Amino acid sequence: MPAELICFEPKCRACYPIDEVIYSCPRCNGLLEVVYPDRSLDAAELKKIWRERRMSNAALDRSGVWRYRECIPFVEDFEKVVSLCEGNTPLLDAPRAAAYAGLDRLAFKHQGFNPTGSFKDNGMTCGVAQALRLGMKRVACVSTGNTSASMAAYASAAGLDPVIFIPHGNISYGKLAQALEYGARTLQVEANFDQILALVRVLAERLGIYLLNSINPFRIEGQKTIIVEMMDQRDWNPPDWIVLPGGNLGNTSAFGKALREMVQLGLIPRSPRLAVIQAEGSAPFYDLVRHSRSALEPVKKPETLATAIRIGDPVSWPKALHEVRCSNGVVECVTEQEIADAKAQIGLCGIGCEPASAATLAGIRKLAAAGVVRRSDDVVAVLTGNLLKDPDYIYRYHTGQLKAPSGAQILSRFGNQPIVVPNDPDRIAELLS
Repeated sequence: MPAELICFEPKCRACYPIDEVIYSCPRCNGLLEVVYPDRSLDAAELKKIWRERRMSNAALDRSGVWRYRECIPFVEDFEKVVSLCEGNTPLLDAPRAAAYAGLDRLAFKHQGFNPTGSFKDNGMTCGVAQALRLGMKRVACVSTGNTSASMAAYASAAGLDPVIFIPHGNISYGKLAQALEYGARTLQVEANFDQILALVRVLAERLGIYLLNSINPFRIEGQKTIIVEMMDQRDWNPPDWIVLPGGNLGNTSAFGKALREMVQLGLIPRSPRLAVIQAEGSAPFYDLVRHSRSALEPVKKPETLATAIRIGDPVSWPKALHEVRCSNGVVECVTEQEIADAKAQIGLCGIGCEPASAATLAGIRKLAAAGVVRRSDDVVAVLTGNLLKDPDYIYRYHTGQLKAPSGAQILSRFGNQPIVVPNDPDRIAELLS
């Protein structure tokens, strides 16, 4: 069998067939992961094949996920794959952001270049492929925005019926608009993300709906390819650090799994360290690591303007904790002011991103000041979403109107306020000079 589902809990490790519709272990309720027993692959040959596929116009090869299909061999019938040319996201040098953070150099792996504008597309193409394999007709997710946009697009492209559950009043219109445009049935629930996820897991089982949140292990498989593509773009020379935002912690789980598997396959000589950055008002994973607790204590009312990471009870924390430890990584948290300022600095590089993405630069600056990240370190930060995911945030920051969830004013330290001018060339010329 090319793949199987195995319980992530070390004391359990129960095995299940890949075509069983489960999201957690029926025996112990632990998280599940996709495992590939037969991994006799030649690293040099894989690198050659993947580089050659960049020149191919075949649909699978044009995908920055399925190009690396030897890393995610859970699909036997590629007719079940629906691709929107996801992946293929750039590595962008950002010298001004590096200077702001206190580094000699810094690059951003920008997942906002994906079809629906976020990293979710890498995982969603795999999740939808599994839904089709299982013969499902309806798929669902709980989302603060990016997951809903991605799922709606891929489900509709696959001919499935997408159903989206979102916290009422807690989603940016840029993200909600995508879900509506892609034809998803959208239910705004008067509860927070974590409460809605519990609700939807009940409904999914009752109504035979396939759940496509990051608790779905096939989503994690697709998100692994973000790191495979990153290493390919760097000619298989790993950086010292990979820095990413921490919300539901699916990316942390996926990135760590990708790094471990690439080291095992001989694709890279060593693993970079992971640095996971959370927003101060939604930082249960940071608290877990900082206080060396045995289990995560949820934040009952998570708060941050970076809505993509406003999650108080991340389901993937056991996997994420394992991957941080395996990579000798760190977890940090940053304030709303630090996120807003970092976002403006990323913008000055000519690179736009959503607020959650900017937590990476804010975290790097904090870690560099503490001496955890050295000035000379080779650092790649992952920007998870496109600038236009939350344009209202940007306008309010630059015009001095942005306030934290607490009501505290966020200073427009790097503001760029538009100026009203008369229809007078002399006055405008005077102003510009």
